[in-house]
Amino acid sequence: MPVVVAQAEAKDVPVELRNIGNVEAYSTVTVRSQITGQIIKVHFREGQDVKTGDLLFTIDPRPAEGMLLHAQADLKRDEAQLVSARLEFQREQKLLESSIASRDDYDKAEAAFHALEATVLADQSAISNAALNVEFTAIRSLIDGRTGNLAVKEGNIVKAPDDALVTINQVHPIYVTFSVPEQDLPAIRRRMQQAALPVEAQVSGEPDDPPRGHLSFIDNAVDATTGRIKLKATFPNTDNALWPGQFVQTTLVLSNLAQATVVPSQAVQSSQSGEFVFVVKADATVQKRPVRPVALGLSRSGVAVIQSGVSPGETVVIDGQLRLAEGSKVTAQNAPSPAGVDSAGTQPEKTP
Repeated sequence: MPVVVAQAEAKDVPVELRNIGNVEAYSTVTVRSQITGQIIKVHFREGQDVKTGDLLFTIDPRPAEGMLLHAQADLKRDEAQLVSARLEFQREQKLLESSIASRDDYDKAEAAFHALEATVLADQSAISNAALNVEFTAIRSLIDGRTGNLAVKEGNIVKAPDDALVTINQVHPIYVTFSVPEQDLPAIRRRMQQAALPVEAQVSGEPDDPPRGHLSFIDNAVDATTGRIKLKATFPNTDNALWPGQFVQTTLVLSNLAQATVVPSQAVQSSQSGEFVFVVKADATVQKRPVRPVALGLSRSGVAVIQSGVSPGETVVIDGQLRLAEGSKVTAQNAPSPAGVDSAGTQPEKTP
């Protein structure tokens, strides 16, 4: 029987978990005005990168400045009245000590003095509040990030704090959120305690050099409805390859199997008694040999990892198994190895 064959090899194989993930901004700030007023200047373009402290909006400062001047004038007036009330109180105190003034006059002078002290404190508070409102007329960014759609244009009146002006997303670094089955959680936690776990994010349409980050968060509960747990990886995203809201293919690398026995995945067949491969012997006959493949995240680039049943260097059948039985004599043809095919003779998996 003519068959296509390939060699079992010993390779270092990473243990991987692959899932669909969603890109999230590292932090998101919705900018709102803390005072009501008219926007007289917008200092950025939509979609522009901004830094912490950059001026975003200017609200007409004249009403706030007028309130500040009014509060300062009230303070000056009440401070002058406080000086007069202090002198009157001191005079009534001396007269009372000399038994010239009545106790009632002394109490009235003392009450007037303390009342004006409280008035001055209230004026100082009003000045602080008015100065803060003047500061609020200049709206600045609180994070480094990228601006989104401008919701309110120049000339419009904004009402505090209802109107959202713009949303800023921090994308350096950035998060990729994905979930894994709960049975993988013990291995992930154990490996995470030993070292940082690398994560790759494959962007659709960009198969080369996927962004690389590390696992930074494990949720505190398994979703009871799906049996999966949420994970979060952090990526530097210096080249802006990842964008908030984007769906990506994530690959979490748990560990590396050193010199594991690998065969092309199409060599492994299934039957009622378990999985097996056909091994070509030296006399050109085939032997049906049960194997024990490793299942946990180890099918990479069309390669299956075999725990037992096949040794490196043995020849396995990868095409034509349906016509074979134990002891069948075969004519072996090696699998073609065009550009892009790995050393085990299998095509790498294509990104959908």
